[in-house]
Amino acid sequence: MTRNILIVDDDRGILKSFKDILEPEGYSVDTAETALEAVEKCKARPYNLAIIDIKLRDVDGTDLLARVHEILPRARKIMITGYPSLENAVDSVNLQADAYIIKPVNPETFLKVVAENMDKQLEAEQMTEQKVVGWVESRYEETRRNRSKRKPMGPELLPNAEE
Repeated sequence: MTRNILIVDDDRGILKSFKDILEPEGYSVDTAETALEAVEKCKARPYNLAIIDIKLRDVDGTDLLARVHEILPRARKIMITGYPSLENAVDSVNLQADAYIIKPVNPETFLKVVAENMDKQLEAEQMTEQKVVGWVESRYEETRRNRSKRKPMGPELLPNAEE
């Protein structure tokens, strides 16, 4: 099962640290230093999880959060910041962030939050797939029942049958 994560932060050291923490745990990690780069990567690859810094050089992270949600509505989103505030936390929650982490981050806590959100995302994906399969199966059964109830057409009902 794929476990793709996109990390967005304008600090290369943070990107490297997070990648070094996550990859040994089996996660496939991409990084982006700008919102533009993050949006392009989101359009190109389906991520299960996006980790977005609130303070980016080119845009406010909450603006990027909203954009990522448009592109990847089923992905989980975690906001990170070294400048915590009630306003940022409320904005993040209102824009459907799934978690809010304050830097510096304890690696064990970070892994726990990532794992919990990844599990929730994968569970939601499986439930969606099961619903689709269930719907297809029920439509197939309904179609099969409807066909078995039909009377066969005789040649007199078929146009141009005797011509």
